[in-house]
Amino acid sequence: MTALAVTAAVVLVPASASAAPAVPAGLVVKNGATQPVFSLAAAIQETVYITAPMDSNGDGANDRIAARLIRPEGTATGLQVASVIHASPYFGVSSLAREKSDLIVPAPHFNTWFDDYFVPRGYAVVEVEMQGTAESEGCATTGGPEDTISAKAAVDWLGGRATAVYADGTPAVATWSTGSTGMIGVSYAGTLPIAVAETGVEGLETIVPIASISSWYDYARASGISYGGFGSRYPQSLAQYVSNSTALSQCASRYTQLGDQADDATADFNAFWQARDYRDQASQVGASVFMVHGQQDKNTKTTNLGRYWDQLIANGVPRKLWLHDGGHSDPFGSDLVGRDTVGRWMDYWLYDIDNGIMSEPQATIKRPDGTSTTYATWPSGTETNLYFGGPATGAAGTLLTSPAPSGTQSFTDDRGQLEYPMTTAPDTAKPGRLVYLAPVLTAPKRLSGTARVQVTFTSTTSSTPLTAMVVHYTDGFPTRVVTRGALDTKNRLSLTTPSPLTPGTQYTATITLEPKDYIFPTGSRVGVVLVANHNEYLTTDMSAGGVAVSLPTSRAVLPLT
Repeated sequence: MTALAVTAAVVLVPASASAAPAVPAGLVVKNGATQPVFSLAAAIQETVYITAPMDSNGDGANDRIAARLIRPEGTATGLQVASVIHASPYFGVSSLAREKSDLIVPAPHFNTWFDDYFVPRGYAVVEVEMQGTAESEGCATTGGPEDTISAKAAVDWLGGRATAVYADGTPAVATWSTGSTGMIGVSYAGTLPIAVAETGVEGLETIVPIASISSWYDYARASGISYGGFGSRYPQSLAQYVSNSTALSQCASRYTQLGDQADDATADFNAFWQARDYRDQASQVGASVFMVHGQQDKNTKTTNLGRYWDQLIANGVPRKLWLHDGGHSDPFGSDLVGRDTVGRWMDYWLYDIDNGIMSEPQATIKRPDGTSTTYATWPSGTETNLYFGGPATGAAGTLLTSPAPSGTQSFTDDRGQLEYPMTTAPDTAKPGRLVYLAPVLTAPKRLSGTARVQVTFTSTTSSTPLTAMVVHYTDGFPTRVVTRGALDTKNRLSLTTPSPLTPGTQYTATITLEPKDYIFPTGSRVGVVLVANHNEYLTTDMSAGGVAVSLPTSRAVLPLT
């Protein structure tokens, strides 16, 4: 965390240190779940302006953060309830901008399923406008510590540790709040819960991040090279996109700095990206975590899920996982079973309802055919070494259980090559790629976790990316690219300090692929495809040339079961 975020923290007390309150009188619990007994139509709606402990726009006054909330009618006459917080930078984005954007942005306030679901069951839903957006003061900083402080201010206000006013300046005090809070959101709005949880703020009992970012570097970069679309001052453009008109005027120079500090020229990791890494203080997380992600999410890659999940495991954080087979989306918009699972999760952590959810399987995986499978823990794969071997027939290489005795294979970068021709016709020689196939499966194989591809290589140039894909083949045709990963080979030793290649010199580099959970059925084949540039996936490195791969020391490490 940066000094700013540390200064802003009030008390770093893990949520698990204090028990959640008993279920308030008036709530109805049946079969371990709160029931929808409160009228949504009669619910109280109000807007408050919370003073955050920062002055992000430098105007000499602490920023006021706007929060719109909806709570059961009974809270006006003594009912105390827990709160579900949905913080977002997108509440003020214009309808025209929404239509032109491929970002997931919620419509105006109270237009998700969150309020429809939780308010009738006895929760308040608090929608927080991130600093510099909608009606909130300050400057947007695209994942910076100010984001964290703005959303955390709502947790503190609900716990009685921050002040707020109504629009007319009269004090706003959340006397109806139990102080127990959960956070939920999708995309950027799912990222803010991860950021706030890292502070260990008191009262935040659980978070449900959906399609969320745990490291903005991993969101925009693939180990030293920018993902496609993220190499042109992205943090600056996103800050400007979400900002209100006042912030656009007050924060212009600050926004220019965001673009400068991102360092598109090298795509290396630096202090800017370190300040936007929410995994480095995972030991502070006191909230439980229910992660939700799409396995075909090409916006927020599952790398953000997997590396955060690893930290949750390492720090013993209570956790649950829901992997669906879609893209960058909220699966619970239409999945009522999943929605009820989130509801029971909130009931357990915010109202201490003993509904057995923590004794249920940890992971739910939605398969491509629409079926669901649950697993006691995740991931489940055991690392299996499959070594690169020379062609058995045609042009395809082989994946072997032991290293090949010798051999070298070469390809030449084709920067205009698309993914489909990269992966099709594995038995046909193509100058821009190498393909390695395992034998036809006589029983299903499940990939569960993070795959790696280790390549010993020489290059004809001083710079080249290496991109690897694990592909499901059926009868010689690609059924799906299961997972991808890429590495700027100049960053093979360090993400902060590049080491250019010497042409003709042999190096070893490891490509980490996006974590996935996928079943290869009987009769199919597991394939690994290796290329340099992948212009549908990465920003093109114009320096790439020829690559020669040494077979005996090159391998795929797949988490198989």
